[in-house]
Amino acid sequence: MRISALLVVLVAGCSSSSQRSPFADTAPPAASTSSSSSGGFAPTEASDASTTDDGCAEASKLVYVLSSSFDLLSFTPNTGTFALIGRVDCMDTTPNSMAVDRSGTAWVNYASGNLFKVSTKDATCEKTTYKKQGGFARFGMAFASDAAGSESETLFINGIGDSIISAKGYGLFKVDQQTLKATELGDFSGTLKGQPAELTGRGDGKLFGFFTTKPNATLAEIDKTTGATSNVQDLDGVSTGEAWAVSSWGGDFWFYTAALGAKSSTVTRLAASGDGALTKLKTNAADIAKSNSDGTFKIVGAGVSTCAPLEPPK
Repeated sequence: MRISALLVVLVAGCSSSSQRSPFADTAPPAASTSSSSSGGFAPTEASDASTTDDGCAEASKLVYVLSSSFDLLSFTPNTGTFALIGRVDCMDTTPNSMAVDRSGTAWVNYASGNLFKVSTKDATCEKTTYKKQGGFARFGMAFASDAAGSESETLFINGIGDSIISAKGYGLFKVDQQTLKATELGDFSGTLKGQPAELTGRGDGKLFGFFTTKPNATLAEIDKTTGATSNVQDLDGVSTGEAWAVSSWGGDFWFYTAALGAKSSTVTRLAASGDGALTKLKTNAADIAKSNSDGTFKIVGAGVSTCAPLEPPK
């Protein structure tokens, strides 16, 4: 769920877990939409609205993050680079969560319950007609393809109660992109029942939740028709804190977390495409926090479209 100015991320080399992830074999082979052998997309592609043969805008292949300071940035995970796009000025309350569709448009939920569409080219903002539904204003959100390789996708949300620290979860809903009506699908299952979650979806049709369990956060796959959870994984050493977000890219998962009272977010990678290691990344987030007028660097939203690569770039 929260960033600002140009950020370069370097791998620290320390791993808190080396067990193989249950998600390691979920990405289908030869389905990557990654870049050429140069090793990744340039940050400037965030402003490129051109489309490729798969019907995807180039901008939709990046990850985007939104900070509590209202800054929108692109993130290229395989190069570890954040690039500032601009300030999101939707004239609303605090930004809460973000999802990105195949056109490269960001959908941003605010604590007020309002939903906006934000350009990933210049951060300009447009209010939608979405009205508070399901008894909650804040929600985690993500797009997931309707089937593996499909160009059609669905917006899923998980209602989150007003308390940031001990929030209630309202289960899984889907949102009609035309009417913006939310339809309840069901609660999560097992120990994740009633838990809040941030969501991330993929082009293979899969949906995942990043749950605010304690002492460690949890990652689980979510059934898109019932909300039932499976492939539950304890994320050793990862705590969602007061600001949290998740994205899936290149077959791996990226968690953005900020402890209560922290000045900046921490980025952790789950190598689901490989050995399942959890690696905290060394960043210059503290320097960015000092350079911001509010003295913080907290990521409250991360969005990645179903056009993102399913395998690590070669």
